[in-house]
Amino acid sequence: MPEIESTVPRRQLGRYLRELRLQSGMTIAESAELIERGSSTLQRLEKGTADRIRVLDVEALCRIYGSDETTSAALIGLAKQAKVKSWWHEFGDLIPENFDVYMGLEAAARKFTSYHVELVPGLLQTSNYTRALVQVGVPDESAADHERRVQMRVQRQVLITRRTRPAIVDVVLHESVLRRVIGNSRVMAVQLRHLADLSTKPNITIRILPFSAGVPSGKLTGQFIVLDFGSDSKTAEPRVVYAPSFIGDMYLEKENDVRRYDQAYDAIQQAALDAVSSRNLLRQVAREFEGER
Repeated sequence: MPEIESTVPRRQLGRYLRELRLQSGMTIAESAELIERGSSTLQRLEKGTADRIRVLDVEALCRIYGSDETTSAALIGLAKQAKVKSWWHEFGDLIPENFDVYMGLEAAARKFTSYHVELVPGLLQTSNYTRALVQVGVPDESAADHERRVQMRVQRQVLITRRTRPAIVDVVLHESVLRRVIGNSRVMAVQLRHLADLSTKPNITIRILPFSAGVPSGKLTGQFIVLDFGSDSKTAEPRVVYAPSFIGDMYLEKENDVRRYDQAYDAIQQAALDAVSSRNLLRQVAREFEGER
């Protein structure tokens, strides 16, 4: 399969268009007729396997689905971005800042392998930990807007807590994540106990990389998440490395790039405490925060 047919923006565009169509109650045949395209063409577009993506088609689909302005602008941006083979996201004006492209990837993933050096990852955050971050991160928003952000995060966590086929989480947290105070001591104590409890679930593994471990891979990687979409479908998607940063995020899917992050994660994981020792440390630091009240 040519590389251009398996890019992240192409697949993301397809996912969001399918969601919009289903929300509108239309069938593929009905949508295709309205934009004067064949059903098979629209089907390939939704699957992320279209040979050619026409921005005019995406604009028309957004109109007939009643897409809001932000979503429409984002999908048109994805359509334009899908024309390139590699996707380094510093979108500029292509996609609105308040449109979270990563969420589509997250919702489709079957396994998350990640390393975090500053914050608890979103899927493992308590409501109060998220709330403290939101209040500082977007201080100009109203309290109601803050709560919507918190609830959105809580809803996303169903991916790993649902009873049927929960996603697998394998995460290493640097010890600095445990010591960095978000909110206050009470918030941190509850958050760390939450992590310890989550780590007892069969689909969730949490390890701590202590300060004493230094830099196991010999290089500073920053935080990253490797998303695996499983192999139980006829069109299995390649794994993607998501590396967020302050001014723009990277989405990498070339085999060599993913392999390098696999190697870095292996080195980090081998230097980390085992699961039981990590759980004990989480509870120990939680007690320390509780003693500060």
